[in-house]
Amino acid sequence: MAIFWTADLHFGHRGLLERGYRPWSTVEEHDGALVDNWNATVGADDTVWVLGDVAMSASKLGPVAGLNGRKILLCGNHDAPWPGHAKPRQHQRYLAAGFAEIRDTFTAWATVGGREVEMSHLPYEGDHTAEERYVEHRPADEGLPLLHGHVHGAWRVRGRQINVGVDVNDYRPVSEEMLAGLVERMNP
Repeated sequence: MAIFWTADLHFGHRGLLERGYRPWSTVEEHDGALVDNWNATVGADDTVWVLGDVAMSASKLGPVAGLNGRKILLCGNHDAPWPGHAKPRQHQRYLAAGFAEIRDTFTAWATVGGREVEMSHLPYEGDHTAEERYVEHRPADEGLPLLHGHVHGAWRVRGRQINVGVDVNDYRPVSEEMLAGLVERMNP
């Protein structure tokens, strides 16, 4: 029973492919490869924290049912229940798709390698675009390592920020063991 983290799966997101951000030609290939990579990494008894942007809309959640493990979603800006939306909604659709829990808060905490870490879809600072978006919803940097997504391929580690997104992690979830090594090298 291992714990993993991931973010930015973006199931059903044709625009990522059209702009050449990911190496697949079709949404079906993209979604199928992400499911295959996940299932080659995660066992049935493992837990995976998905730090946001699982799909472009609740109607694109179909692949979630085929993912191994117990899945917990900490919502991102593309997830319908994200608290940054004017009207968070559709918790039941995400649960029915295969999530065991939906966390519709901006942050949560966990222990990685014996150290407390903060989790959020958004980083403390920085973005994958020229404009830093959603600043009002970002966690405050109070010295903890932060596991996050949102920035796609902009970085893997930046200061105390660790991007667990698929774009910089071989399109698969990241193990606690691997993250513990990164956290250990950070200042306490």
